Amino acid sequence: MYNAQKPTLADLPSSAQLLKSTVIAAGVAAALLVTVVLPSEYNIDPTGIGRALGLSEMGEIKQQLAEEAEMDRQMEEVPVGPQTSIGSALLGLLVGTAHAQEAPAEAWKDTITIDLEPGQGTEVKLVMEEGAVVPFEWTVTGGVVNHDQHGDGSGDSISYEKGRAVEGQSGEMTAAFTGNHGWFWRNRGDEPVTVTLNVRGAYSEIKRYE
Repeated sequence: MYNAQKPTLADLPSSAQLLKSTVIAAGVAAALLVTVVLPSEYNIDPTGIGRALGLSEMGEIKQQLAEEAEMDRQMEEVPVGPQTSIGSALLGLLVGTAHAQEAPAEAWKDTITIDLEPGQGTEVKLVMEEGAVVPFEWTVTGGVVNHDQHGDGSGDSISYEKGRAVEGQSGEMTAAFTGNHGWFWRNRGDEPVTVTLNVRGAYSEIKRYE
């Protein structure tokens, strides 16, 4: 037999106290959603706290992985016949020739070489002012990669171009806003590859993220 006494009405929390506790819990949950969950899962950072804590980069990579998976699914649904293969080969030849003609005469300012194991991804970004222009060229040795050329900063983000199973690219990147602008590569093949990036132009710093 237990001697514990039942609580009286005076011992129970009042409606006002329960409401206050509920409001505080909701506020904490909302704060965690905005500062932690949204940046780390969806690369949405309205307060800038996620970027400061490095959570936005996690969310950005997760979004890139999801986009790559969707691109892979869409490519698998597209039938590829002999005519399509020949057309793709001719297009690749024309694009490669155009890139060779557009190669800048000036020497490159920086060259970065990155080895990627199967399934591995990496990201390189340049710190650029709005309107700044950076000529670039990157090539893949040993295979092909999926890539995403994009930018972010001060709450803004942009995707300039994406590609699947690409051997390289060259051109100019113009910063849509002040922030970090660059490339994400992932090796979806079965063998290691090497990505070589050459850049020059108006940027103040190079950042690499594993």
